[in-house]
Amino acid sequence: MNTLTNKVQDVFCEPGCGKNQAKGEKERKSGCSKQLKPGAAAGGCAFDGAKIALQPITDVAHLVHGPIACEGNSWDNRGAASSGPALYRTGFTTDISESDVVFGGEKRLFRAIKEIIDKYDPPAVFVYQTCVTAMIGDDIEAVCRAAAKKFAKPVIPVNAPGFVGSKNLGNKLAGEALLDYVIGTEEPERTTPYDINIIGEYNLSGELWQVKPLLDELGIRIVACISGDARYHDIACSHRARAAMMVCSKAMINIARKMKERYGIPFFEGSFYGISDTSEALRSVAGLLVQRGAPEELIERTEAVIRREETRAWEQLLPYRERLGGKRVLLITGGVKSWSVVSAIQEVGMIVVGTSVKKSTKEDIERVKEIMGENAHLFDELPPREMYRMLKEAQADIMLSGGRSQFVALKARMPWLDINQERHHAYAGYDGMVALVREIDKSLYNPVWEQVRCPAPWEQRQAASVTGSEAIGDATKFGGVPVRPRLVHPGA
Repeated sequence: MNTLTNKVQDVFCEPGCGKNQAKGEKERKSGCSKQLKPGAAAGGCAFDGAKIALQPITDVAHLVHGPIACEGNSWDNRGAASSGPALYRTGFTTDISESDVVFGGEKRLFRAIKEIIDKYDPPAVFVYQTCVTAMIGDDIEAVCRAAAKKFAKPVIPVNAPGFVGSKNLGNKLAGEALLDYVIGTEEPERTTPYDINIIGEYNLSGELWQVKPLLDELGIRIVACISGDARYHDIACSHRARAAMMVCSKAMINIARKMKERYGIPFFEGSFYGISDTSEALRSVAGLLVQRGAPEELIERTEAVIRREETRAWEQLLPYRERLGGKRVLLITGGVKSWSVVSAIQEVGMIVVGTSVKKSTKEDIERVKEIMGENAHLFDELPPREMYRMLKEAQADIMLSGGRSQFVALKARMPWLDINQERHHAYAGYDGMVALVREIDKSLYNPVWEQVRCPAPWEQRQAASVTGSEAIGDATKFGGVPVRPRLVHPGA
């Protein structure tokens, strides 16, 4: 546990995080967020963050050392796609019992590693620590060392029990595991002046595949994507890349920074959401590679590809600009999407009335202000009641968010589109921008919204019956007394 404590403190003092460095020494030591309570850390905990960061490595076995509920909570909660191996979609857990809590679960863990290697023979096994096994003192690092020696196979400990902190901390601890046990342990068969790493891209719904063809056309080779559609060998060889792009906010800033310090790999932060951001990302990749020795003509070829793709994308978006121009969007997300999706939406003339920045870094927030202006409506915490009010009062025409917020929009009878990690559509690159706008248009102009906002048929009949009976009653008099007919139930 002392090793884990030291690692957590090291992550909290991350030099690459501007927000962290702005704190005082005492405030920095307290960490980015309060520790979570063991047993009450379901979802959003450090273990969850570590698991979702590494699970997209498709050819390794991911073994959760803990109760089966931990594996159930974290399994496949992102739609990370694979172009080949599917072992990452198999859930492995030691499923410790009460007796393991009393006597320790290290022997059960060792047997589980052996069974996985015997049955599946993966290139590596990743072992995840959880709250319960950390509290009873199971030393997964010692077990992993013994198993690696016994079976001549990499067995990687990911020491990120849920109670040590938030999901973002878990992302960084997962990065530390890669830095300590994987990156730099193997050598590639060949290298080129065009080799890059992409860090913090998880290939949600196949978004990496919307960008990769452009890089392939330019001759730029992705040595490793950490960790979307990744292979263990590729990540182990990633220290030989010439440049790197960091995509997902700064969840894995420690990987980018330490690879720059250890191996001299320069990096930049960019986004593949939206036309202008995609173009800027391609330019930055080409520029870094040229600085590292790639031929100058790479920049000219990159500009030619950008001109062609932008022209094609705008032609496809032209019919939507008239339909969507001026429509108001409420964006409930975080991280890199808090500014990258804003930029993408504004490109087609839509207005973002507000965006959440709960999971965004200081740099993300500054980018939002730069794009939307200083008077931008930024929400650190937007309660469901306030979301409902904004939608009900027509301050927004559509809400883009994750699945947990969809019921607020449905209750308000307003269009909603999923843009978070559970989504089923890929929105990266030029084609992804067209797909995003197409889905917004389909949701916004779906005829169902006009139907659900109308009174129900039985309410219409009842209102008509009441109105008609009142008119008859006013017209029928007997001795100066209004005579009202008996109302008949609409369903009778």
